[in-house]
Amino acid sequence: MIRNEDDYNRHMNYIHYNPVKHGLVTSVKDWPYSTFHRCVKKGLYLPDWGGDGTDANEASYGE
Repeated sequence: MIRNEDDYNRHMNYIHYNPVKHGLVTSVKDWPYSTFHRCVKKGLYLPDWGGDGTDANEASYGE
């Protein structure tokens, strides 16, 4: 259950970063099946977000 906007942001970050976390790719942008690419086009994420594993929990969806 999504409780508020911050919780929604955390869920989106978790979903987008999951392929990196599980070693399927080294960068979020490398997972071709992700909604991340649509979010980048909408300006909700920077294209290199989650690329090195250091900003996955710090970045916010929609900021």
